[in-house]
Amino acid sequence: MSEPLRARKDTNGEVKRDLEFPPLPEPLTVPVYDNHTHLEIADGENPLPPEENLRRAVAVGVAGVVQVGTDLETSRWGADLADRDPRVVAAVAIHPNEAPRLAERGVLDEHIAGIAELASRDRVRAVGETGLDFFRTDEPGRAPQLQSFEAHIDIAKANGLALQIHDRDAHGAVVETLLRVGAPEKTVFHCFSGDEELARICADNGWYMSFAGTVTFGNAKGIRAALSVAPRELVLVETDAPFLTPTPFRGRPNGPYLIPLTLRFMAEHLGVSVDELGADVARNTETVYGTW
Repeated sequence: MSEPLRARKDTNGEVKRDLEFPPLPEPLTVPVYDNHTHLEIADGENPLPPEENLRRAVAVGVAGVVQVGTDLETSRWGADLADRDPRVVAAVAIHPNEAPRLAERGVLDEHIAGIAELASRDRVRAVGETGLDFFRTDEPGRAPQLQSFEAHIDIAKANGLALQIHDRDAHGAVVETLLRVGAPEKTVFHCFSGDEELARICADNGWYMSFAGTVTFGNAKGIRAALSVAPRELVLVETDAPFLTPTPFRGRPNGPYLIPLTLRFMAEHLGVSVDELGADVARNTETVYGTW
């Protein structure tokens, strides 16, 4: 049985293992996929190995996951897991917050080359998560972020892969980069954090919007407004586990098996049945990443 690669830490650098995982939700009747998860991160009072995370997911109607890398090590770990487990496909990338650190060490180009090598593997279906993060990176670190983002866009297009974007406090710069460089055919805004305006920009360009547990948060009116105007054929769902656990378990560890909570909330908000939305989301996911 494989183990998670890393432990989740709080803002003080302490390992977070003091909270229980939520109970299993009512299973979905139409299977869907978790568009973005981090099985390499251990979390909670009793951290779940990837196999247990996936077993729970399948038990509630989550047929598969996209395991997402944030650096060369986690990207390689995810690609290897996808080779072993048919419930998993992988996304590989250098996270935007890692790019300045690697550039400072003089190894950013080397690590991007490693991502390009991984991108050729059959079970790697996306390049991500890449993008721009102006929340944690100040002005001097933004040039390496942009360099890395543009390189990842090129890797995705060269391999015919989807692009998973991390966009935090950088909507305008992300959109400008995609339009200037040329977005891959299948571009996904992971953990969509924009408002109705960004949703309309995505719709106009055929970019996918992946909604996480944040859409259930009480203060997320802008995200719910975006969901209301997002074309159904461009909507995906994700956990970003172990982060962003949906209401009513916000703050506790997350896992792919909690996708039904977010999907049911989205369906209720849109005034459609869970089965109808699930069928749309499953079809969209396979359009982006292929079949599992």
